[in-house]
Amino acid sequence: MAKMPIRNKSKDNPYILGFNENKNVYSVEFVDNKKVMHNIEISVEVYKAFDEFELEDISQIHKYRSHIEHSEIYEESLNARSVHKPISVEEEVESKIIFEELKLAINQLSTIQKRRIKMYYFEDMTLEEIAKIEGTTHQAISKSINKGIEEIKKIMKI
Repeated sequence: MAKMPIRNKSKDNPYILGFNENKNVYSVEFVDNKKVMHNIEISVEVYKAFDEFELEDISQIHKYRSHIEHSEIYEESLNARSVHKPISVEEEVESKIIFEELKLAINQLSTIQKRRIKMYYFEDMTLEEIAKIEGTTHQAISKSINKGIEEIKKIMKI
């Protein structure tokens, strides 16, 4: 008897479909609750119904596996892969407090230091660009910014 190809089936469908080419007979093989193997001849219609059930099982198994895979990607893996990781409420509040303290500290600097630090850190300008605008050397700008940072550290008690 020629057995049909082994398919991925649900554990709830523990049968095997077969076809005897010599007798031109379809069959279904299964184990009953007493662990006894049975092989029963079935009609073409019943065989087709079992075959459709198996194909539906395969389809459902694939959908389930696909769903599980997507769930993992979207819930666990996506957070691990994200560029901008989500931050907790505590981290957000702490960040805002530090930012406010930094703004207050910067505002206590001299006008020149404040302007140079804002251009360098917040406007992403180079020391040379700032020096050209202010008509001085990049060393003077660098010293001014470094002194401003030291003042900010003192003010924020870092």
